[in-house]
Amino acid sequence: MLQDGLENILRAAPVVPVVIIDDAADAVKLARALVAGGLPAIEVTLRTAAGIEAIRAIAQEVEGAIPGVGTVLEPAHYHAAAKAGACFAVSPGATPRLLDAAAECGIPPLPGIATVSEAMALIERGYRFAKFFPAEASGGAAFLSAIASPVPQLQFCPTGGITPENAPRYLKLPNVICVGGSWMVSRAAIKAGDWAGITEAARAATRLAA
Repeated sequence: MLQDGLENILRAAPVVPVVIIDDAADAVKLARALVAGGLPAIEVTLRTAAGIEAIRAIAQEVEGAIPGVGTVLEPAHYHAAAKAGACFAVSPGATPRLLDAAAECGIPPLPGIATVSEAMALIERGYRFAKFFPAEASGGAAFLSAIASPVPQLQFCPTGGITPENAPRYLKLPNVICVGGSWMVSRAAIKAGDWAGITEAARAATRLAA
């Protein structure tokens, strides 16, 4: 029940774009560019004040988009994002308070872990999917490969330092369902309105699992 629907969201494409939006007015065009390129699940972070409004605009106006909220640090973030139309919620870590709130927020959560003990804590609460963050700084693909056998209950979305060059190493692992990255949605590209370039970068990202 806790993560119902999340597997389909994470399997929608091999990459979940992690987006920082400075101006909510860019949200719809950006999301349309990503969907056109084959990346429908979009993690809109709360690193700027525009995050919630951007999620609302994408949810209301972009057909085919699956908007999610990222950088969830407080229980209130879950509820605000759910009201705005977010379909999933991503947090960099997993405190007991945040996990308690996640169980009540109404949208499937994807909490972050960086150690085996943290992974086991999620398993105890019935989780099947987790974010691995910061992936490259925490042992990378080698770490996930090492825990695939002793901790088979969890599948991961690694995020943090993921690039087109190292993404295939993660995507080949049996316990990786997708990766998260921001290389196709740089703030410079968004500011420049390079929607065609973002669509092409998204298209290239969909081929990383081939």
